[in-house]
Amino acid sequence: MVLPKRVARFNKVVTNRVLGPFAGSLPGFAILTHKGRKSGTAYRIPLNVFRTSEGYVVALTYGPGADWVKNVLAANGCEIRTRGKDITLTAPRLVHDEERSAMPPGIRHFLGLVGVTDFLFLTRKD
Repeated sequence: MVLPKRVARFNKVVTNRVLGPFAGSLPGFAILTHKGRKSGTAYRIPLNVFRTSEGYVVALTYGPGADWVKNVLAANGCEIRTRGKDITLTAPRLVHDEERSAMPPGIRHFLGLVGVTDFLFLTRKD
């Protein structure tokens, strides 16, 4: 079970607008910029990111079918702004992990409660 569509709509209308101006500078958050697969339009979304040895990982709380995930996969990457720095990410890969092993313990527990088992790993392009 991933988060319901009504939570996604609420986050898009309320939470993202409140968090958006700050997400690029807060620890654990980022503004992810991606381009639409068909339109080529640039989109920006705030989300939680976690560092890995190669780059970053995002828990897919709405599942791997979200439009932004499809866009990042189609473009083979994206950019994020986190802690005030712009970072180019490439080689996105979907990982299904029932153990949520890339997540910090507290986050791992929360994601287990809501049934999140899919993650997007991105490699830092240096």
